[in-house]
Amino acid sequence: MKFQPTQMVLSAAAIGLASIVFSQSYPAIAATDAADFVASPKQRLTTRQVAILLDKGHYSNRRLDTAMGQEILTMYFDRLDPNHTLFLQSDIDELSKKYSGSFAELLKKGDLSAAQAIFKRYQLRSQEFYDFANTFLQKDINLKRNDSVVLDRENAPRFSTSKQQQDYWGRQLTLQVINLTLGQEEDKARDQLYMANPELTGGNDLVLAEDKSPKEVLLKRLSRQHEQLARISSDEIMESVLNTATLTYDPHSNYYAPVQTIEMQAQSNLQLEGIGVSIRPYRKNPDYTQIITLVDGGPAAKSGQVKPNDLIMAVSKDGETLQDVVGWSTREVVALIRGKRGTDVTVKVKQPNSPDAAARTIVITRDVIQQEDAGVSHRIVTLPATEGSQAGNAAPKRIGVLEIPSFYLNYQARRSGDNYRSVSIDTQNELKALKQEHIDGLVVDLRNNPGGSLDEVAKMLGLFIKEGPLVQIRDNRGNIQVYQDEDGGRQLYAGDMVVITNLASASASEIFAAAIQDYGRGLVVGSTTTGKGSAQVQLDNLALGSATLTQRKFYRVTGGSTQNKGVVPDVELVNIYEGAEFSERDQKHAMKWDTIKTAPYKPENTYSRQTLATLNQQSKIRQSTDPQFIYLDTLNKIRNAEDDKKPVLLNINERRAHQKAIELKTLKAENQRRIATGEKAYKNWTEYQAAVEAKFEERSRLKDKERPKLPEDEAFVLEAAKIMVASSAK
Repeated sequence: MKFQPTQMVLSAAAIGLASIVFSQSYPAIAATDAADFVASPKQRLTTRQVAILLDKGHYSNRRLDTAMGQEILTMYFDRLDPNHTLFLQSDIDELSKKYSGSFAELLKKGDLSAAQAIFKRYQLRSQEFYDFANTFLQKDINLKRNDSVVLDRENAPRFSTSKQQQDYWGRQLTLQVINLTLGQEEDKARDQLYMANPELTGGNDLVLAEDKSPKEVLLKRLSRQHEQLARISSDEIMESVLNTATLTYDPHSNYYAPVQTIEMQAQSNLQLEGIGVSIRPYRKNPDYTQIITLVDGGPAAKSGQVKPNDLIMAVSKDGETLQDVVGWSTREVVALIRGKRGTDVTVKVKQPNSPDAAARTIVITRDVIQQEDAGVSHRIVTLPATEGSQAGNAAPKRIGVLEIPSFYLNYQARRSGDNYRSVSIDTQNELKALKQEHIDGLVVDLRNNPGGSLDEVAKMLGLFIKEGPLVQIRDNRGNIQVYQDEDGGRQLYAGDMVVITNLASASASEIFAAAIQDYGRGLVVGSTTTGKGSAQVQLDNLALGSATLTQRKFYRVTGGSTQNKGVVPDVELVNIYEGAEFSERDQKHAMKWDTIKTAPYKPENTYSRQTLATLNQQSKIRQSTDPQFIYLDTLNKIRNAEDDKKPVLLNINERRAHQKAIELKTLKAENQRRIATGEKAYKNWTEYQAAVEAKFEERSRLKDKERPKLPEDEAFVLEAAKIMVASSAK
């Protein structure tokens, strides 16, 4: 069987949405017959295709044998029940004994019966939890207990008896009720402030006026989750086991069900086919999906009948009967609204606080929506004459800023010969515009950039580096391919530059930052990157859905991989993700760091250890006095004091006191920042929360390019510019 790769991608696994099965905040609830499906011929074929890919084509060269099947089975249990609260140990023992020796062979045969049986047991335990929760929440709940609960049980043993399990469920639900009670107290205080001071809302309808008790709210959440999972399709159940199998090989091999494939392609292409609205759960009632903004020129905006703030009541896909979507997740609503260009979708909407009888039914023709705001953008910041200046060099500095959200490429449009967008094309245009502004240096912002196309990152580097190797790629047979910049030494931009990274800068971002660092073209500042040093082939010709399969690993020109270790910055800035566990170093089954031979290259510049030490020292001094960095560092300390692995007391008075202490610390940090920047301090936590909420609502209705930069984000750009100016003066 031959598989033709459609595109080599370097993006982080997070580009695809997680399956509903694995995205719940509470133990998942499934309907009684959700897993009782007979695999279709296409599902069986897809399973065989994915199994063959893993057995024959993965970079690790690990065969899909009995031992590997056992690993996949173990991971399947953990992905269905990551917190070890649903399956009993007896379930694991029984199902492992029955299927561990045959799990791999069944997958290779396209037989999903074992996965179905395991899912059905998961289904049974989930239903038991829902039944327990429904009964438990009908009774009076003691909110002043003397015991505790540990929220993070990932590494804890599974329960051996139902009694132990239900005891934990009861404690877990008690904590949820405590938290909801405290949250409602805060909401009521905020509502009172809004009603007494309507100017604080900024014209937004922010009054919640929750009339349900905490227990009723929790029951409704669980019921909504129960109904949502009852709608899981057989494709998604298949996805649950196939994605587990791919992830057992490495964190970036993935299987995507058809609905997920559409989302992934939309993100990487910067376009989608739909009606041109942005949506989110309605803050007053998450059962409803709310339209936040309309895309200018999109089908919804052109209709003149869809309004911001509309609540989506029902959707009819491709001429089918209107489907009531109250209680549906935004992901499910999006799946109904999106479709092929030129087809019609019917939506039933109403404005908040209006009766259902006032709902409007609108037919809209889908079209291609270009996500213009998602591409590369540029701007200029000015450093005062004193910043980073040396004696006799006191002119203000105009620094260009390139913000690169991903290394995107509309591969399908390029293959079809149509006009297409790509990060390298957009960057060339933005760089030309910046050069006309006569900038004194350039900041390339790669924070939170998940990666993208290998070809695109190579083209991007060619804009900044004269010539030479850019990145080395090794396949599973040991063959090494070197991507070269062979444009005869041409550089679109040859001036001073600095690259900003953080823990969420992954894959292609790491290739770019590493090459700039190795060639001495500029400094890398910020935080150590994700550490995703592998390349995946994207496979779109499976019987159902698509897959990414890790087939190659990339290395710096120096020979060291970015895998696992990531790119370490030359100058460290405050790490806003301190304590987070989403880097390669935190993942199960992540590939190891290693090295190959150095590719011959000639650095354009070198920074001595003394220079880097001096730059770090100077930056630390500035960060220690900068209100924004002080604020972010304080938030890190407050956040890191919380640990879900530690017991939480189930006493509402203790929780209230604990929450108040956190609020006071956070408010103090915010007010210190405001006073230092000449703003008025907030009187109390409620006023602060009201201001944050109003600002969020205001910003959510603006396009990305229209939103003012948050001062705590802009601090990184300004500090990076100062470091660059100081380095060029040495």
